[in-house]
Amino acid sequence: MPVNILMPALSPTMEKGNLAKWLKKEGDKIKSGDIIAEIETDKATMEVEAVDEGILAKIVVPEGTADVAVNEVIGVIAGEGEDAKSVSAPSAAPAKSEPAPKAAEPAPAAAAPAAPAPAAAPAPAAKAAAPASGNRPFASPLARRLAKDAGIDLGKVQGSGPHGRIVEKDIEAARQGGAAKAAPAAAAGAPAAPKPAAAPLATGPTDEQTKKLFAPGSYEEIPHDGMRKTIARRLTEAKQTIPHFYVTLDCELDALLKLRAELNAAAPEKDGKPAYKLSVNDMVIKALALALKAVPDANVSWTDAAMLKHKHADVGVAVSIPGGLITPIIRDACHKTLSQISNEMKDMAARAKARKLKPEEYQGGTTAVSNLGMFGVKDFAAVVNPPHATILAVGAGEQRVIVKGGQPAVATVMSVTLSTDHRAVDGALGAELLQAFKGYIEKPMAMLV
Repeated sequence: MPVNILMPALSPTMEKGNLAKWLKKEGDKIKSGDIIAEIETDKATMEVEAVDEGILAKIVVPEGTADVAVNEVIGVIAGEGEDAKSVSAPSAAPAKSEPAPKAAEPAPAAAAPAAPAPAAAPAPAAKAAAPASGNRPFASPLARRLAKDAGIDLGKVQGSGPHGRIVEKDIEAARQGGAAKAAPAAAAGAPAAPKPAAAPLATGPTDEQTKKLFAPGSYEEIPHDGMRKTIARRLTEAKQTIPHFYVTLDCELDALLKLRAELNAAAPEKDGKPAYKLSVNDMVIKALALALKAVPDANVSWTDAAMLKHKHADVGVAVSIPGGLITPIIRDACHKTLSQISNEMKDMAARAKARKLKPEEYQGGTTAVSNLGMFGVKDFAAVVNPPHATILAVGAGEQRVIVKGGQPAVATVMSVTLSTDHRAVDGALGAELLQAFKGYIEKPMAMLV
């Protein structure tokens, strides 16, 4: 029988993606393991492998389609002995157990959402506000969550996704357009008397209110892409759920800069060029990993049930790419040489900018580094990115006057700020971690043994 090709979940948090390109045409033979399509997520472009054999009988979702929900049918494979031409595309997405929605019954209050439902017909109104499971609106998980948070009745939202699926942008349009709100559940018996509408939560000005603050024609509207939406959502969640705590100290860099120059000068030739070229950031990554090894209680992640104490220091490094940033991870950085860290970082940074990283190369990790020193930034505080409990913000190295032995002296100094999830790493533990980091930066030979 025909086999459906489903939109794959390329990461645990992926809910939708863009079908960038089909690498097979209708009628092509497909073997297990063949690359059949390219999928764009908010962070990367990845290849999809076939897991079944047969003939690509039907392309359901054309290439270039955006916001295709995970588990949506994107194509159909005809099995051995089947007539590919007789295979038809599914009329509704079969990826989930929920059935396709039936035609919605018109509600008396649909034209005027603010008016209470007629007392003589409470049953239909209740049905519209909370459809039975057999008539559940066809919506993505993200759309359901957004609708629930905004109090929007999914039964009154018109879906624009594949097969009429309600997606994120439909909920946003309903919110701005004033879609009917879901009625609160009432106790059995006579309906309660209508209550005045509660004041909406303060969520800031709407899009239209914001636009009215500026003269028409004085700005250009640039729609958010998937990456920017994901960054906004994750950082908003991080600041709303993580109690941040900040610890800052200064590190002298002169010994590190001297050692870096010596190591780079001693780099052997490979294919006519140095085998490595260390940066200050490479040494910062190594120092932070070794500091986490020295202070293992800080190498943790918070969960509601337990603390996850990690056995390896996997350091993510924020890399700026067009439209946002991504954090490739140097795994087990405390056990890698500086040259390994340097070459691995250069390779992943290049592939990150081309959106060619694999999910396992930028998901997870136990901490992160965000370095703005190359822009001349003296110091700043970064936002903790879950599941991490810490992130180190690194400023520029600059010459400053310091006091040594009671006398003024000039030294190259770098300010660093450790942001911590105070549930997992409190102030004293964060300070201990920074002191260990400072020790490796100011005595960098310890990173070589």
